Amino acid sequence: MTTTPAPTDAVRNRVLALPSGELPAYVYDLAALRAHAESVRAALPERVELYYAAKANPEPEILAALGPYVDGYEVASGGELAHVARAVPGRPLAFGGPGKTPAEIVSALELGVERFHVESEYELHMLAELVRQCTPDARVAVLPRFNLPVASGSLAASALAMGGRPTPFGLDPSQADTVVGLLTDGTYPHLELRGVHAHLASGLQASEQLAVAESIVDWAVRLTERHGVPLAEVNVGGGMTVDYAAPGERFDWSAYGKGLARLIASHSGLTSDLTLRIEPGRALTAYCGWYATEVLDVKQSHGEEFAVVRGGTHHLRTPATKGHDQPCTLLAVEDWPHPWPRPAARGELVTLTGQLCTPKDVLARNVPASTSTSAQAPASALRAGDRVAFALAGAYAWNISHHDFLMHPRPGFHFLEASH
Repeated sequence: MTTTPAPTDAVRNRVLALPSGELPAYVYDLAALRAHAESVRAALPERVELYYAAKANPEPEILAALGPYVDGYEVASGGELAHVARAVPGRPLAFGGPGKTPAEIVSALELGVERFHVESEYELHMLAELVRQCTPDARVAVLPRFNLPVASGSLAASALAMGGRPTPFGLDPSQADTVVGLLTDGTYPHLELRGVHAHLASGLQASEQLAVAESIVDWAVRLTERHGVPLAEVNVGGGMTVDYAAPGERFDWSAYGKGLARLIASHSGLTSDLTLRIEPGRALTAYCGWYATEVLDVKQSHGEEFAVVRGGTHHLRTPATKGHDQPCTLLAVEDWPHPWPRPAARGELVTLTGQLCTPKDVLARNVPASTSTSAQAPASALRAGDRVAFALAGAYAWNISHHDFLMHPRPGFHFLEASH
């Protein structure tokens, strides 16, 4: 297992200070989140808008902490729409996602949603009619989302391909001329063609993301030139990689920002006012979150050792669904308040599992079975009563987990304002 970035002093102290009865708990380092978001914003050129994909982590404190550094928020359901509008009122919202219902679109219009990402021709017809009925004096910005073909190999490294092959996401490119015609020939006067949207993959490095962004922008420029209409905006999506196997390695935002600047400059003669928009989620918030828990038992089975912890994948689903080991730090707790013996690891490696009655409830395999009371203290064998802080738990963690399976208690939530 690769080395996990150590928790900040504030996170470590909170994890160790929490009573057993208040574990598991999510601990979010808001100071670290702000610092990371600030560095991302600083790496992006002026004509790149940064929207946060709220699906990654919609906790109100997370949304608010990101506020000074993002241009808006992307939502993908009526529930997210209402939640984000309450948490960060007055901020620009973009409404995306397939299968929008009429009621959701009406709610979005009533809340003054700034942009709609249209996923199908049917959705375009529905949106146009609902705008006519509900806000006849308004003109709504539309970015059709297209499932674009990409150069061979461009998505080879993708952990999750959303385009470039048959998927339910976006419009087929063969429909592009029809949709642009409907938006520009006066058929739907309440709708404005703002630009093009294409989110094709997740889990890409900066160079791969840039190659995909370039292909999207080139395709969008050709489309709008063909129809003689201006291209104000291209949304190239999110999907910046977070490597759970190498948590110390992060997406190269500096290289990505410089590449986007070159991409904008290369089209400045054709689209002088072109704005690019990106919508990262996981890559903004993953690193600020920790899932903290306690070891309940240490046991041997068929030559392997297991540590059973409070909670499990019903709280932190990502290692089970993505098939990775969640990076973690083991923290020693010297106090043992019970009269019965304290089990401890005998070998060098241990697998960390949760409390669920399924063999899939595995959080991390082959973890070095040693702990310390502080970053400087000598290591000791992992024991029941020790603490575990799982890193990279700030995105797609609690909010996508099957919370009520076996009806275990839900975790607590702690938002730390200082990293030290």
